[in-house]
Amino acid sequence: MSNGLQIRKDGELDFLSLGALVHRLDTGIIPFRKATECQIHVSGGEFNVAANLADCFGMRTAVVSAMSDYPIGDLIAERVRAMGVKPIYKHFKHNGVNGPNMATVYSDRGFGVRAPVVFYNRSNEAAAQLKPGDFDWKAIFSGGVRWVHSGGIFAALSPTTAELAAEMMKSAKQAGAVTSFDLNFREKLWKVAGGEEKAVETIHRIVESVDVLVGNEEDLQKGLGIPGPEVAAKSKLDSSAFFGMMDKVTSKLPNVKVVATTLREVHSTNRHSWSAVAWINGHTYSAPTAELDVYDRVGGGDGFAAGFIYGLLTGEAPEQAIKLGWAHGALLTTFPGDTTMATLDQVRAFAKGGSARIQR
Repeated sequence: MSNGLQIRKDGELDFLSLGALVHRLDTGIIPFRKATECQIHVSGGEFNVAANLADCFGMRTAVVSAMSDYPIGDLIAERVRAMGVKPIYKHFKHNGVNGPNMATVYSDRGFGVRAPVVFYNRSNEAAAQLKPGDFDWKAIFSGGVRWVHSGGIFAALSPTTAELAAEMMKSAKQAGAVTSFDLNFREKLWKVAGGEEKAVETIHRIVESVDVLVGNEEDLQKGLGIPGPEVAAKSKLDSSAFFGMMDKVTSKLPNVKVVATTLREVHSTNRHSWSAVAWINGHTYSAPTAELDVYDRVGGGDGFAAGFIYGLLTGEAPEQAIKLGWAHGALLTTFPGDTTMATLDQVRAFAKGGSARIQR
């Protein structure tokens, strides 16, 4: 079954993403207001996919981002290298007082009935200052790039980041790359950036020519302004509401060939039912449902996107591509941090059924 994507066979890079690099201060199960210590994770919704594809799936990936030259920037740059991702940075000089900064994300994992909490400090963020013209896309794409990716988090940072993402998508199309966009709708970010109406208008300019969308019903409704189904789905694992929106998505965005998302029913902070669905070139596909014991839920969606994109890039059947994404996303929730610690063998074993109890 064809996925409808024209994926070039060769290229200097398999995958390139554009997004902000951030560091997450994670106090584990202790709420931030009572914390005395934390772990530092390097992250970024768009970067995570590139890092996962490089480290777990052995693909040649790059990240286009802003880098502020001070110790936090150094820490982030070191982790980017450690994940095997090629950096393409616009450098900013930090003035030692108020920036430009590398954004900070604060989180605690929650536990049981207590949900995780995530909040940000993105004041004077270097990445928000990125604008069209900052990168020479012709040069970046000259060696061939097979797949190009960005997302709603980067688009929400400033009017110029959204324009830069749109500029990159146009250049990517001209260079023959497949393009994808993770809607990743973040209420807190868009509230500051002008609300839902602004989100719809901004995102539309970026995605009007993309091939692949990642996002759930809420992302599609709030990010694309597509009205949701009349009847609320009985369960978060019910894919009918998602598939029921595909006609509206494709009539609004006729170039889109693939739309995929994870499905997650949260029983408690550490117990989730987990599945995934994809609409590929007019056909629908669903992953099995697994019961997950969750250690750190942040990054699971990016884990899914990476495995799914890997499957599509390597010519796997659609059913297998979605299973690889589902399996990698599931494994990612068992590690601390936002990026992968899984091996490809583990992903393939879990995609086959693994040892977790699966309900079919």
